[in-house]
Amino acid sequence: MKRNIILLTFLISGFLSAQVSFNAKVSKKQLGINERLRVDFTMNTDGDNFEPPSFENFTVVGGPSQSINNSWINGTRSFSKSYSYFLAPKKRGEFIIGQATIEIEGETYKTLPTKITVTAAIDKPKDPNDPDYIASEKIHLVAEISNANPYLNEAITVVYKLYVAQNTGVRNWREIDNPRYSDFWSQNIDVKAIDIKQGTYKGEDYRYVVLRKTVLYPQKTGKLIIEPLSLDITVEIPSKRRDVFGRSFMSTVNRTVASRNRTISVKPLPETGKPEGFSGAVGNFNFKVTSNKQTLKATEALELKVSVSGKGNLKLFRLPKLVLPSALEVYEPEHLERVNTRTSGMQGTISDTYTVVPSFQGSYPIPNVSFSYFDLKTKRYKTLTSERLIIDVNEGPVSANSANNSTSGGVTENVISPNLNQFSSFKTSTNLKPITSDPFFNSNIFWLLLLGPFLLIPFIMFVVKNRMTRALDVTGNKIRKTNRLARKYLSAARKSLGQKEQFYDALERALHNYLKSKLRLETSEFNKEKIEELLGNKNVSKETLEGFISLLTACELARYTPLSAVDMKNDYEKAANVINALDKQLN
Repeated sequence: MKRNIILLTFLISGFLSAQVSFNAKVSKKQLGINERLRVDFTMNTDGDNFEPPSFENFTVVGGPSQSINNSWINGTRSFSKSYSYFLAPKKRGEFIIGQATIEIEGETYKTLPTKITVTAAIDKPKDPNDPDYIASEKIHLVAEISNANPYLNEAITVVYKLYVAQNTGVRNWREIDNPRYSDFWSQNIDVKAIDIKQGTYKGEDYRYVVLRKTVLYPQKTGKLIIEPLSLDITVEIPSKRRDVFGRSFMSTVNRTVASRNRTISVKPLPETGKPEGFSGAVGNFNFKVTSNKQTLKATEALELKVSVSGKGNLKLFRLPKLVLPSALEVYEPEHLERVNTRTSGMQGTISDTYTVVPSFQGSYPIPNVSFSYFDLKTKRYKTLTSERLIIDVNEGPVSANSANNSTSGGVTENVISPNLNQFSSFKTSTNLKPITSDPFFNSNIFWLLLLGPFLLIPFIMFVVKNRMTRALDVTGNKIRKTNRLARKYLSAARKSLGQKEQFYDALERALHNYLKSKLRLETSEFNKEKIEELLGNKNVSKETLEGFISLLTACELARYTPLSAVDMKNDYEKAANVINALDKQLN
């Protein structure tokens, strides 16, 4: 009896220890509007597809930062994983931090909502000898904007400068939260060297360094928010202690600084004078249509190039399409971008190159093509028209309609005469015979239905045995679950074509779960360097590896880039092809 009690206690304790927990913890439930709040979402089992709450009425000034603790003590495994956020309240009142969700072994877990009370600002002691107070007064992160009132799709530049007071040093810094620029197309400009310069901040002499430069193209009109950049900085400040030579010892403190939110007002493009074919081009451009051949033979190929060059939002609009005579066979254009992004915006050339093959002799006109853009200097729309081209085909077959096509460039119509005897091959006469039925008793079907269940017993036993074996295969079950999740999210991506955020979120999760199932990759190891190393060790082809990495990069950049349904469909087809290629190479 005593042995049974001990065994039962052991089983109960094992069951309780195996339970999954997913909780939200806050540093304080009441704070002043000038204070910060830390929220930790902690789980005791590794999970996937973590979704934080919206943090309405709070600004995320830090995070998410991830920490994992995995240890063995006396043969017992202890695991914990946390996602941490630092929040700043937007106003006073009582607010609810909503539920976070996580998927663990195919099940979805949620945290409990947490009530937070935000009061008026709390007076903080201003001790001039306190290193934290001194650091807060000596270090400032500022976001400078080149234009606070731009037009839609007009480039603006954000320069982040770190100001440091005299007799104060900065040992190092680390970015803990980057702006997301959700309403902008964005491009970071590399800062090749950190140069210390002299300047002023609020009328006082400071030193400063430029940490980051970002070019933004607003994609919406109205009031838009540029989110802050947050840094974790190690600051050195002089103390009252001195060495034998009279020099002050330096005190070191860690300080989190953030640039404040910046608001810009984006003007819509004027409706007055807007051309009918305007596709959103803003800047100063040149436009032309060129051909690499003027004379050729039938069935030879020529290239027609439609190009726009200059300065403006070159990557954010579509080039006009060519409309050619029907006797010319035209292939899908090859799109090429040679664009550099500088602090002043995009500069370069974009082009569509059409491969055209004539079928018959003749003289084929290439109609004029128009391109419209909004000129920021004159604040007016401009329309550029290409020169008319003539393509002469001297040798080859002659079409009966070539004269009409060569002069008018129109599409000939083929009149199809209906065939009145198109159904003559079908039989219209009947030859019906009565159906005679045999007695059911002692028939083959009778004995099959009678003995069939007994014959199925060995098959049923085989299926049950396989299911039991499969149920005990923990690793295999986990792989199959992640495979199902990959198919689920890939299907969700296909259904979300045209909805950018939902599509790329589902596509990224599909790629995530596919790699977990194929390489038994843990969530904490999901980064590009680890993926390249593992797939390289599996002898995956370079083309397939680059395709997979480019898909991950596309998912990361999707929120900053305006994409069409065609682009999403191309990425979906590319994902399906890459997964099929990996299936063949990893098996």
